[in-house]
Amino acid sequence: MRVAEHLVSSLVLVPVSVLVLAAVLGYFFQDPDPVQFSSMAEDMKTLEENFRQQNRSCFLLGASGETGGLLLRELLERNVFSRITLIGRRQLSFEGEAYENLVQEVVDFEKLEDYAAAFQGHDVGYCCLGTTRAKSGADGFIRVDHDYVLKSAELAKAGGCSQFHLESSRGADKTSSFLYLKVKGQVEADIEALGFERCSIYRPGVLLVDRQESRPGEWLARKFFGAVSAVVSTPMSIPIQAVAKAMVSNTLRQAEQKTEILENKAIGELGKSAGK
Repeated sequence: MRVAEHLVSSLVLVPVSVLVLAAVLGYFFQDPDPVQFSSMAEDMKTLEENFRQQNRSCFLLGASGETGGLLLRELLERNVFSRITLIGRRQLSFEGEAYENLVQEVVDFEKLEDYAAAFQGHDVGYCCLGTTRAKSGADGFIRVDHDYVLKSAELAKAGGCSQFHLESSRGADKTSSFLYLKVKGQVEADIEALGFERCSIYRPGVLLVDRQESRPGEWLARKFFGAVSAVVSTPMSIPIQAVAKAMVSNTLRQAEQKTEILENKAIGELGKSAGK
């Protein structure tokens, strides 16, 4: 009988502990003042049609990754660009008619200057490029998440690109003592300094997705926040699909400032607006 009582009490305590911990996280990790969108109720279909008539082109870095792959699918489904170019270190294979008109440019990120032509003639640039310290080491992480990203942005700006949309990370801060957050914050600042007509930086929390790669730390975080989000909303995580949808939806809107930083909550709101 005592064993049964213990099991029942344990089942009760687990969700309660999750709720308490989620509440604490929500209190201490609230997003700073989010970007205010003038009209979240705008008809997305109307915005898409108006944007489509402008006959713009875009390029995408990081299409082989989780966010980049979903962003590509979102761009194709909403059909708002006349041309989409994928820039990466290898040719990607796709199935389906939707992918037939994609342009792919294969580059060597160690010699990007030699591939400046790949970055010319685009109106909008999307960057979801990144790696991890565990996979590439500290130097490799800095080279990919800062050097490759910044050089790509520089070439895009020189090639006439007016908008640059960067997937960064919650907590990005160039003064941080944590390498990951410091590098993310530094590349944000460096890209902002390039002077794009519009620079949009997205800082999602823990991305809720089953990655193709095995990253134990991220796996544990996703499982935890996935359990939390099932019982209470949290500012620490977000479905990866919402990030992709938000990046496209935000592109369609008129920018209210030259540089904008969208924190996790704002990204979630924009992601939801895509379904309206």
